Amino acid sequence: MNRKKKILIIEDDGDLAAITADMLINYGYETAVAGSCDEAFAMLGRETYQLLLMDINLPDGNGFDVCMELRLLSKVPVIFASARTSEDDKVRGLDVGGDDYLAKPYSLRELLARINALMRRTYGEQEDAPVYEFGNVRVDTAARTVVKDGEEIRLALREYDLLVYLCAHPHQVLRKEELLREVWGVFSEAEIATVAVHIRWLREKLENDPADPQFIRTVWGIGYQFGEDK
Repeated sequence: MNRKKKILIIEDDGDLAAITADMLINYGYETAVAGSCDEAFAMLGRETYQLLLMDINLPDGNGFDVCMELRLLSKVPVIFASARTSEDDKVRGLDVGGDDYLAKPYSLRELLARINALMRRTYGEQEDAPVYEFGNVRVDTAARTVVKDGEEIRLALREYDLLVYLCAHPHQVLRKEELLREVWGVFSEAEIATVAVHIRWLREKLENDPADPQFIRTVWGIGYQFGEDK
């Protein structure tokens, strides 16, 4: 099934964001808009997006900081779109993890071409990207989608990354410390209890009986083990 890819537009100019969103919807994308850094982080915590289109100058910070924080936990492609056109800004945008930099004002046609090209590079050529299936759940890592019983399940970024890490290490006993390090990053200030909270959220969304999980099982005193208990 060809699912629409979701783009988060991080832009405080409401008119420009609306025009851009309408254009992308017309060309088959799903869109959402955040007008500030805080709003962007909140939305990234609730949803999984396949691309971010990000302004640099935002009311409560800048896109460089958002991208640096994002790169601690995700490789989702980022296009900077900004009126800041100096070479230093363009270089910084790429250095902090951006994939492309588009100077304002730009044509919607050029923007669409760059988005399509980046989508192809990131997802269209990942034929060897693994697809994990367990029970009635399918995890497509190329499309970054999780489907249960034919319906897409919305996962936050860390929920998705935690699930993929579990899928990639089936039947292994994974310590909570390892999961915190590998999913949240070695410099994360998150507490170890965060792992248990996200495991609970995954069970609620994916297990038929979260109280008696079939796939994400607790190994008492150590951590968790993923895989169907046969």
